[in-house]
This record gives sequence, structure tokens and C-alpha cells, in this order.
Amino acid sequence: MLLKEVLRALWYGLLRILAQPLFCALLRYRAYGRENIPCQGGVLIVSNHQSYMDPLLIGVGLPRQIHSMARQSLFYKSALFRWLIESLNAFPLKEGGKDSGGLREAINRLTAGKVVLIFPEGTRTRDGSIGELYPGIELIAHRSGSPVIPAVIHGAYEAWPRTRKLFRFKPIKVAFGPPLYWDGSESRLSQRIRQGMLDLQTPMRENRSPSSRV
Repeated sequence: MLLKEVLRALWYGLLRILAQPLFCALLRYRAYGRENIPCQGGVLIVSNHQSYMDPLLIGVGLPRQIHSMARQSLFYKSALFRWLIESLNAFPLKEGGKDSGGLREAINRLTAGKVVLIFPEGTRTRDGSIGELYPGIELIAHRSGSPVIPAVIHGAYEAWPRTRKLFRFKPIKVAFGPPLYWDGSESRLSQRIRQGMLDLQTPMRENRSPSSRV
């Protein structure tokens, strides 16, 4: 098991090293607020969903490996694609977000000190806006005790909206907000997360930086 984890880490690190200069050159990729991601321990990243590339756009900007929750149907596209996304730490969630097994797996990985990425809108945006978030975030945060990082991807909708089959090279930015925590006296953590996402998205839509670039 240890050897498997070492090989997975090497593979993940190699792909990230190869992707970073390509993303910067072709997409003018920029990441903001990476200092908000704790260096160790479980971290739940909650992001908007603009394109098929979103897990890569989040992962390439971070020094830690991410574990992406992905809809179950992606794991049945082909054996090769399934191997690829699983080698990059993806794990399945049934469509609609009502999947106790997927939520439990997210909690287990967070408890083990991993960085877990979820897209709680449930599907790619139709117009670039941030939609309502599916339930489950509060349960994951409460059970794992992990900090929650609101994150926003900007530009991927213009590059690859759900209505287009082919990707276009457009500038893409990613921003990570300050951590939020479960508070037993406050049951609407998802509202605070969504507001944090909106606060990150607004300056980027106005071509302003949400925080100092790192």
C-alpha cells in the first residue's frame, strides 16, 4: 500500500509539473489566495463548476494533491478514463448528490488528512453564474472537522461552456478564499460558503484581483 501511494504521488507530481507551464502559457493561468490552504490536515475545497477541466484547474495551482468528488457516470466512460481519474484521486458520487457512500468517502479522506474537492452545484453552469449548492457540505464539514475553503474558477465557462464541444484558449483565473468552519450553533454553513464564492467571483468578473497572487 505504501509503494502504491508513493507511485501515485510521483505520477500526480509529474503531471502537475508538466501542466503548470502549459496552463500558464496557453491559458494565462493565475491562482490567487493559495496561502489560505493549510499545509497539512484535511481540507474541504468547495468550488463553482464551469467546465470539464475544473478539477485540473484547481489542482494545478496547489502544492498538495487533491481528491475530487466526481459524478458516478464519469467512471464508466471507458476503462482508460476511469484509470486516469482514479490515478488522480477522483472518487464517485451518484447524480443528484444524495449518496451516503460518496459523502462517507469524502469524510474518510478528510479525516485521513487529504484535500477533498467538491462541486456542490451538481452540474456545470449554464451561464457562468454560481448556482445554489446541493446539501451535504455541512454534514461533511461537521463530521470531518475540516476547514472549508470557498474557491472560484473564472474564465473556464468562456473557454469551454457546456454548449461547445471544443475547448478555446481563454484566460483562466482561480481564487481560494479564507477558511470557514462548522459552528454547531449555525446550521447554514452552505450559505456562508456560497457568499464567500460570490465575494471571490465579483472582482474577477470586473478584472480585478481578489487577493495578492502567489
